Amino acid sequence: MKKFLMLWIIALLAANAFTQINFTGKVFDYQTNEVLSGAHVTLQPAFLTQVTNDEGVFRFDGLKKGSYLLKITFLGYDNYLQAVDLKEDTIFKIMMMRRPVMEEELVISASRVPENSPATFTNLEKDDIRKSNLGQDIPFLLETTPGLVASSDAGAGIGYTSLKIRGTDITRINVTVNGVQWNDPESQGVYWVNLPDLASSIQSIQVQRGVGTSSNGAAAFGGSINIQTQSLRAEPYAEINSAAGSFNTFKNTISAGTGLIDGKFTFDGCFSKITSDGYIDRATSGLSSFYLSGGYFTDKTVLKFNLISGSEKTYQAWNGVPYDSLATNRTFNPSGLYYRDDGTVAYYENETDNYDQNHYQLIFSQTLSRKTSINITAFMVNGFGYYENYKENQKFSAYGLEYEIIGNDTISRTDLVRRKYLDNGFYGANFSVNYQHSGTLRGIVGGGYNYYDGDHYGEVTWAEYAINMPINYQWYFNNGIKKQYNLFGKVYYDLKKHYHFFAEAQLRGINYRINGIHDDLRDISMKDDFLFFNPKLGATAAINQNHQSHISFGVANREPTRNDFRDADQDNQPRPERLLDIELGHTYTINNFRVNANFYFMDYKDQLVMTGKINNVGNAIFENVPDSYRAGIEISFGWSPITKLRWEANLALSQNKIKNMKEYVDNWSPPYEQITTDLGTTDISFSPPVTGSSVLNYNLLNGLDVAWIAKYVGKQYIDNTSSESRMLDPYFVNDLRFNYTITTGFIREIDFNLLINNIFSAKYSSNAWIYRYFEDGRVYRMDGFFPQAVINVLGGVALKF
Repeated sequence: MKKFLMLWIIALLAANAFTQINFTGKVFDYQTNEVLSGAHVTLQPAFLTQVTNDEGVFRFDGLKKGSYLLKITFLGYDNYLQAVDLKEDTIFKIMMMRRPVMEEELVISASRVPENSPATFTNLEKDDIRKSNLGQDIPFLLETTPGLVASSDAGAGIGYTSLKIRGTDITRINVTVNGVQWNDPESQGVYWVNLPDLASSIQSIQVQRGVGTSSNGAAAFGGSINIQTQSLRAEPYAEINSAAGSFNTFKNTISAGTGLIDGKFTFDGCFSKITSDGYIDRATSGLSSFYLSGGYFTDKTVLKFNLISGSEKTYQAWNGVPYDSLATNRTFNPSGLYYRDDGTVAYYENETDNYDQNHYQLIFSQTLSRKTSINITAFMVNGFGYYENYKENQKFSAYGLEYEIIGNDTISRTDLVRRKYLDNGFYGANFSVNYQHSGTLRGIVGGGYNYYDGDHYGEVTWAEYAINMPINYQWYFNNGIKKQYNLFGKVYYDLKKHYHFFAEAQLRGINYRINGIHDDLRDISMKDDFLFFNPKLGATAAINQNHQSHISFGVANREPTRNDFRDADQDNQPRPERLLDIELGHTYTINNFRVNANFYFMDYKDQLVMTGKINNVGNAIFENVPDSYRAGIEISFGWSPITKLRWEANLALSQNKIKNMKEYVDNWSPPYEQITTDLGTTDISFSPPVTGSSVLNYNLLNGLDVAWIAKYVGKQYIDNTSSESRMLDPYFVNDLRFNYTITTGFIREIDFNLLINNIFSAKYSSNAWIYRYFEDGRVYRMDGFFPQAVINVLGGVALKF
């Protein structure tokens, strides 16, 4: 019996060996019959990719018999799609058509890396985003990206959301929209809620991990997220998209476009409205947005204007749920809580955040020759908003006011309502010059300049005792001016198809000043200048069609944020941070299977972290720590054992350490000095040592896809002390997604989407904050946790005309 089984296995292996097929193709320009080297070739559902060599040739060896989809892309040409049925060795001649009009690839080429680049990145296309776009914000649409952790203040992915990559928060991640910086210049953060449902107008996203490309905008200090909005659609279209689900969530989006008018002009628009009560008590969101675009296209020119606008009103949930409430009431929201005169609890109904933001972009791309092109983008961002709080028992002196005297009584405190405003403008221009030589050499030179002007001020709009208080009394005002410029150069060089080299360098200068007083009546005026040099080198070796390795080395520098300067003592200003990043990876691909392993080591100098230290008026500050690092391995794989089944998963294992950590804890009892403890080496907060995700997709019926999505996040420390008592527990969350598409005579396409989140109702928190102090010899804490929703449902239908 054993011999029979052995002979059977040998026979199968031999049969498989003899049925292996070689597929070769040569790519030409249809008009000139010239070969196209450097075209990107993919073969689906296999995980095979190649780039055509100097003779325009690609070759896939060892394929199984079957049906495949051949896709070839090349800048300036229409995408080539061809179904091929491989039964024997096959040779194809492919003729690619130049686009009659130029498209917008040049807009993002300076801030993205190509497929064979020695970088660690993930690409998402419009179809990937569409499947899950039912109202949740971009961090949740990116949640299966390796090493990425998303969180939501309201618990359901709508309203204020956040993300971290490799434990790095958004203030250290460069985010661009069409190559324009989205990070707020002062805080360096990105507030996704300011442009709600931007996902409905996105063409593609590239997420880079590590240092990332050094182009325009804020420091790519721990990663980059590059977003491209809607690209040219040559045919007229219209779409109505509606979704509804748990927590009274509703999303309605209308989009339409003219297609090309007279072969040159196009207009597109998208209007969206999202409302939700949120999982957390009173964590309501009222969000609206629109996207308008008009373009002029010829075979050598693109001139395009984009207006992206968002408006949000959210009830504040950023205080989180106190730890001692999680077990009994994990949706409790203390924001706006106050006590009536009779001692009963009430909630201020307008404890809200309100903000409007408009992005204007004027994009010009011009082909100067077949080898050279330029891109110039001018932009303007205007934002205005405030958040409002009901505050009890406030001292008049804290607002620069004298005591109120009523009769014989001297009133020193009052209940009041206050607003904190931000009125800001951000203006600038970016440029790049692209040079492509025979598919083997590509160079980009570019740069930009931008100017930020932000007013921060606060007003008291009501007070219980306000005889001597002016109407809408302004108790503080300060202004921030930030000027930034940068120059960069990039070179990609391919050597005999198998070796790809990359080098880039960026010079980035910053001039920043603040004038005025803060809400605690301190003068926070300051000014500082920075000049950073950020180089990066890398190489990729395509050993054969199955094995590819890459290595890269990059340097990034980052200036402190507004908060870092604002909260520091005048005689102890924060220093800039520096990161050295080494990435080493290998990819193995064989027909329907691909696995990639990427090792990284990120070494920080003077990283700014929370240590518990406070300034001379008691405000917590971020402090530079001399030495810290992140080191890890990211493993991702894809497997398609049969045509209808596709499984993609990733696992990230890491160590994230601060060397020689000192902890400072306030003492609220005499002598009121902070207690200092040397902790040695500790873990960096919010940096789970293990994360992983999995997407198992099965085509159940023609047009019906079912996906099981799983996400695991290991334990995370809330502060930098590695204390098990201040930790977020690991969590494992599973979702189910159903997508069904049908075509009809009148309606071009109808999409039905259903997303069941957290199907096993895991109870977990994805983010938190904590403050500890001593009083009378005992340790006390104030904290806030952000629980995420138990099982919830979102469903939608899209009608495409």
